[in-house]
Amino acid sequence: MRITITGRNIDITDGLRSAVEDKLSKLEKYFTPDTDVFVTLSVEKERQKIEVTIPVKGNIIRSEQVSNDMYVSIDLVEEVIERQLKKYKNKLVSKQQNAASFRKEFIEKEVSTDDEIQIIRTKRFGMKPMYPEDACVQMELLGHNFFVFRNAETEEVNVVYKRKGNTYGLIEPEF
Repeated sequence: MRITITGRNIDITDGLRSAVEDKLSKLEKYFTPDTDVFVTLSVEKERQKIEVTIPVKGNIIRSEQVSNDMYVSIDLVEEVIERQLKKYKNKLVSKQQNAASFRKEFIEKEVSTDDEIQIIRTKRFGMKPMYPEDACVQMELLGHNFFVFRNAETEEVNVVYKRKGNTYGLIEPEF
C-alpha cells in the first residue's frame, strides 16, 4: 500500500508517521501493494483527528476518528476500516467487479452473511420544489439529520444534511 500522510495545523513527526504506517500496515492483508491510502492528520482546539480515505474501483473506504490524543485516534481508525471491510466485503467485491484493489486471499475468504444489508422500509413522498434554506427548516421541523428535496432553482433532486456544530451541508447531483 502507498500511504500518503498530510497534516493540517500539525507537524508530521517521525513518531506520528511511524505510528500511522505501523497501524495501517495491518490493512495490507486486504489490499494489493499498489493501493493508495490518503491520511490527513489535523488538530482543532483539543480535537486530534485522523481521516483515512482509500479509493478502490467504484467505492471509497473512509474513516474519520477524533479524540484528545492523536495516537488513540490512529488506533481507532484502523479498527473501524477493518470492521467496514469485513462487514461489506460481499458488496465491495461483488461479482469480482471491484476485485482489482483487494488481495486474492481476502476475496476468496468466506464471510458470514449475517451482515447482509436489508432494506426493511421504503418511503414514497411527493417533492415540491423548495429552496435549500427552506429544506433545512423542514428538516429541523421533522427532527431528521437529512432531507431530500427538489431544488426550486435547479429543478434537481438535492439533499441537505446536518453537520457538527449546527451547520448544514448541501449535496447536489453531478452528471
